[in-house]
Amino acid sequence: MALETGAEFTKSVLKRWEDIPDPRLREVMQSAIKHLHAFVSDVKPTGAEWFKAIQFLTAIGHKCDDKRQEFILASDVMGVSMLVDDINNRRVAGATPSTVEGPFHIPNAPEVADGGDMAKGAPGIPCFVTGKVRGLSGEPVGGAVLDLWQTDGEGLYEEQRRTAEPWMRGVYRTRPDGSYTIRTVAPISYTIPMDGPIGEFFSRTTMSHMRPAHIHFAISAPGYHEVITHLFQKGDEYIDNDVVYGVKAPLVVEFVKRPPGKAPNGEMVDTPFYEVKYDFVLEQKQAALAAAE
Repeated sequence: MALETGAEFTKSVLKRWEDIPDPRLREVMQSAIKHLHAFVSDVKPTGAEWFKAIQFLTAIGHKCDDKRQEFILASDVMGVSMLVDDINNRRVAGATPSTVEGPFHIPNAPEVADGGDMAKGAPGIPCFVTGKVRGLSGEPVGGAVLDLWQTDGEGLYEEQRRTAEPWMRGVYRTRPDGSYTIRTVAPISYTIPMDGPIGEFFSRTTMSHMRPAHIHFAISAPGYHEVITHLFQKGDEYIDNDVVYGVKAPLVVEFVKRPPGKAPNGEMVDTPFYEVKYDFVLEQKQAALAAAE
């Protein structure tokens, strides 16, 4: 066998993948090999540097468990998650835009009655989110599922609290007219986890490791495309410098401070609270198919 180096070596590696039966696997792997070889040829790592990179990826994997996904965090901070989201969720004008899921979503959140409190016992300022879920033509979407998760008023998710019971997450359903009422506490801006390999990496840079205050939503209903999105607090100091690049203008909303009194869910609150109003607009699946044709 002749000695091959540089571009000729890359061609030989790519040729090995030409006969893979699965066409999508062949396409993905040949592209991955081509771009990875180009990256290595560009930066020319030493053997020690390449092993350090392998150790870094290994450490990311070791930090993952059933409540924390460090690989998603790595994807988020490099802007890859938002790029994948953009490629796969280009909705028609007027539909609520999507954004990253993030590394802290935990499935099977508890059901919460309309107007109920998903933040029982959590620190923070009471916050009420109201609005409607509707289609592009304005039709109400009754029975839509709103799966929420967020930080508490100290900037911590369930994964960071490690509570025995669900923390700062819940599933609500819209009323027949598409309306919903949520009681929670106001989120605050927070740092990404700095106790893992991604945090250690960021500590060696001058980049911000902060996210602006937000509430996560995953909204679904039969016949409509699910949307995974956030509501961001307008005026947050990190709104223009989100570490995961997730902010989109239509998702930035006012958190209006209200004095003690009657809250949107009808109860009397003896402390100041926030009120957020937002209508989510879902795209029908058949509308999306027509737009793609």
